[in-house]
Amino acid sequence: MNILISIIFGIIEGITEWLPVSSTGHLILAEKAFSFNGLGDNFWNLFEVVIQLGAILAVVVLYFKNIWPLKNKVNQKGTKELRWDKSILQLWIKIIISCLPAIAIVVLKIDEWAEKYLYNPTCIAIMLIVVGIAFIVVENWNKNRKKKPRVEEISSLTYKDAIIIGLFQLVAALLPGTSRSGATIIGALMIGVARKTSAEYTFYLAIPAMAGASLLKLIKYGLPGSFEGIMVLLVGTFVAFVVSVLVIKFLMNYIKKHDFKVFGIYRIILGIIVIALSLAKVI
Repeated sequence: MNILISIIFGIIEGITEWLPVSSTGHLILAEKAFSFNGLGDNFWNLFEVVIQLGAILAVVVLYFKNIWPLKNKVNQKGTKELRWDKSILQLWIKIIISCLPAIAIVVLKIDEWAEKYLYNPTCIAIMLIVVGIAFIVVENWNKNRKKKPRVEEISSLTYKDAIIIGLFQLVAALLPGTSRSGATIIGALMIGVARKTSAEYTFYLAIPAMAGASLLKLIKYGLPGSFEGIMVLLVGTFVAFVVSVLVIKFLMNYIKKHDFKVFGIYRIILGIIVIALSLAKVI
């Protein structure tokens, strides 16, 4: 049963990490319906973060050429040699800048306070609805302006853009149900970044943000002491990787012809359902 539950959670993680619908919110709600047996009290805290490594690996595999700064280039002698790609180095500087606000709340241990007091169905429902409404409002606002995006390519993002997007990511780090991808995409859309570029930059931001969170959890809780626990982690991570690859490809194709409003509508409906279940004391 633990392996089956791991597969279910891996699928949920792979889908909801990249679609702007809140992976943390979905996983917390799923935990109310499914729970691991005999793996220790802290296993879930470790599991929900470690399986994100599978999702991160999907981004690395799909976008490796775009994010790896060492390139084979032909020198004056006509032979190939490894050289640093300045544009990709600049991209990573912007990514780090965007991650600084989230790093600050970890250093100040504000995230621990948030986990204790805000990780509950009520907060999740509120943020699902609020961000859902934000998606619809921002998309309609951009449509009514009939203005071309200011930033069509990631290379055109400024350091100021990186800071603003990072502040939106900070909100997602504190409030479950916000969605890290949802918050950063909304932030990017609001400052004139194209949908495709907003989504792509959000994928890149996930690499240091989620890898760092996973590392901290591993240091805090350590690896499971049982073979079963390790297998559950590996299965969940692998499933999250496979599903993430499919979902990222789907999303990038989808937003070529559609906006993000459908995700806003989904979030509002889900938020209302969560409120109803909470009032009925089902969750």
